[in-house]
Amino acid sequence: MTIPAECPFHSRSLPGDGTPLAPSPQLAAWREAGAFVPLDFQDGHEGLVATRYEAAVAVLQDPRFSMRPSRMPVGPPAHGEEGKAESAAVPLEAPGELDASGQASDELNLLNLDGDEHAKLRRAVTARFSVRQARAREPWIRTMVAEQIAALRERGPVVDLWRDYAMPISARTHCHVLGIPEHHYERFVALFVEESTAQQKYDFIRALLEERADSPGEDVITDLLQNPELDRVEVEALLRLLMGAGRDSVAYLIATASVALLTNPEQLAILRAEPEQLRPAVEEFMRAGAMFVTLFARTALEDVEIEGTHIPAGTSVSVSPVAANRDPGHWGERPEEFDVTRDAFGHLGFGYGIHGCIGQQVARVEIREAITALLESFPELALVDAEQLTPQPFAHPVAVYEAGTVTVRLEAAA
Repeated sequence: MTIPAECPFHSRSLPGDGTPLAPSPQLAAWREAGAFVPLDFQDGHEGLVATRYEAAVAVLQDPRFSMRPSRMPVGPPAHGEEGKAESAAVPLEAPGELDASGQASDELNLLNLDGDEHAKLRRAVTARFSVRQARAREPWIRTMVAEQIAALRERGPVVDLWRDYAMPISARTHCHVLGIPEHHYERFVALFVEESTAQQKYDFIRALLEERADSPGEDVITDLLQNPELDRVEVEALLRLLMGAGRDSVAYLIATASVALLTNPEQLAILRAEPEQLRPAVEEFMRAGAMFVTLFARTALEDVEIEGTHIPAGTSVSVSPVAANRDPGHWGERPEEFDVTRDAFGHLGFGYGIHGCIGQQVARVEIREAITALLESFPELALVDAEQLTPQPFAHPVAVYEAGTVTVRLEAAA
């Protein structure tokens, strides 16, 4: 490997001193030192992390990198555990957990598959997440957001935008697109937003499949039931992944965009004066507020040369969207600044390539409608406090930021 063993950094583990809108300076130091720098993984593997934009994109679109094995980077020590080389985060679900059929769930996890296996499962759901489908859902999303605005008014004058606004918008849209009937919404939240067991999730999915088989609709569940390429185990496993994935990302971005605007009044003023700028500004929300410090690592299937770095076969490489999204080599001057007038298309906020976020087109609509309604409805909206303004433990071993509470006052104090 051409990366030197002794690094000009204080750590080979992910830094925990950053926040969603102000990442750790260690990431900038890594990026300045090279396109790839050494990174330790929890299983003892010594791999790399891509910190520059071009290198990150090259890894994400190169089929010579596999999603297996699933390796997690070493993160900051847990509170009170300084000095121990282990991640502060707790896995959302244990890898390799057995489903009710006795098959390892990660064998059918879209996030862990490559090639034809991955393409088959992804192809089964992409139709409902296209640009055309996202546009068709705009009226429904706009109406639902208006309902959440009304709920905020009733709950106000001080509310938590994460819990009372962003999460319900994301969860309700998730149910709508997947095909989970409204009367199951509370149960869905209890199982997939709050904590539950794998068996409880599968029981819900199987009952839902029976219900939707008798009452098909224009949704993901109906598509999966009618797909001749998929057997029942694949349908159940894919639904379990879809019900648990993506929803937090959208809620996080709604909350983080709100914090970014409320802590940058000059940027907020631009969007209030020119509401039409909000559509392209969504890309800047996702660039500057990306939640993934690193994506799931890829492992080189053969020797690979990228950006002058020789990566031997078997080396795991993680990609840092947070670092790449602030690469001055791609974004020009002042990439660390939040600027709603920036052309931010091409950011890595939703990943890139064949493993990029399936639901990103629908997510853009949700974020745009949520922020538009918030600014139009509450001209005196003010930030009281936000957990994400101070460093928090990562939400998952893959290293993602949490939104945390975002306390706002809807109207000026009397």
